[in-house]
Amino acid sequence: MTYQTAELADAAEVIRAVVAEGGLSAEEPEPGRFVVELPGEKRLKTACWLIVGKQGLSIEAFVVRKPDENHEQVYRWLLSHNARMFGVAWSVAASGDIFLTGRWPLAAVTAADIDRVLGSVLQNADDSFNTLLELGFGSSIRREWAWRTSRGESRANLAAFEAFIERTAD
Repeated sequence: MTYQTAELADAAEVIRAVVAEGGLSAEEPEPGRFVVELPGEKRLKTACWLIVGKQGLSIEAFVVRKPDENHEQVYRWLLSHNARMFGVAWSVAASGDIFLTGRWPLAAVTAADIDRVLGSVLQNADDSFNTLLELGFGSSIRREWAWRTSRGESRANLAAFEAFIERTAD
């Protein structure tokens, strides 16, 4: 595929340069379509799509699947955080899965802003991950904790939720 305009080609080149300079793992399955892997701490990695198109740049990152419970509380939490974010906002797919999404004009595709929006995606996905799990999957977390405890199984990968378990214990 060839780019229809120099503006499309330039935007794609900016993204390639930011990814390379940042030492990020990324794929470009088609020209102008990037999947950048953002390494986190709470959420070990977040795949962020950057898609250069005629109408602008689309940004999309899956964060968590449809909550099992407390939908209204989860969605209220998401909406209350949207105004504080740079370049992306929380969105909910028709399936109920939660994403960070953004739409930018191609003129806004600068190295500084791509770096900043990737940082925003990483920070928001990573910082909110455990909170979203607690709000939307708290019953499952508590059941898993109890099951592992009763069997003497390791709870190492649930350690981040120990305070949550203690807070919500009856």
